Amino acid sequence: MAEGERERWDRIWRDAGHGDEAAPVWLDALALELPRAGRALDVASGAGRMALYWASRGLETLALDVSLEGLRRAAHAAHSKGLALETRALDLESQPLPKGPFAAISVFHYLQRELFAKLAERLAPGGVLVCEIATVRNLERHAKPSRRFLLEPNELIGLCATLEIVFYREGWQDDRCEARILARRASPA
Repeated sequence: MAEGERERWDRIWRDAGHGDEAAPVWLDALALELPRAGRALDVASGAGRMALYWASRGLETLALDVSLEGLRRAAHAAHSKGLALETRALDLESQPLPKGPFAAISVFHYLQRELFAKLAERLAPGGVLVCEIATVRNLERHAKPSRRFLLEPNELIGLCATLEIVFYREGWQDDRCEARILARRASPA
């Protein structure tokens, strides 16, 4: 990733209006499918919305992002809530993912297609991958993100093909067209 991109994300996260959101409500209905112990990885964490969610569930959580400002905000939010959270600056386009296994991995609003096979490999048996990523239909109402960062119809199912699909929904939600998935790595028989 170009240094300019890192700086751009740092500027975005310095904006006080970002990053204070609660975890997505759709996860509430799936709470029994989500782990309460083990390690969690939040990929492209930004200000840590999902990292804070995993930590609040009792998981030993690592938040990854290219933006030091986003990670600073995540660490501050964790501290203010009395949650343990490890943060690590990482350029996912040029540096390897941390080694697993992880009981939970989340990827929200970030698309790097070649990462999905590596994410599946880093899941512990029975571990879950939770994603929410905009689709190309989002361009019907919004100019950004650009098509390069948007999923084709049902593409997320294919990206998670080595995992068991527990939940999948694609469509308009809160004026954003996105795909949401919860997929699980099989446990040994």
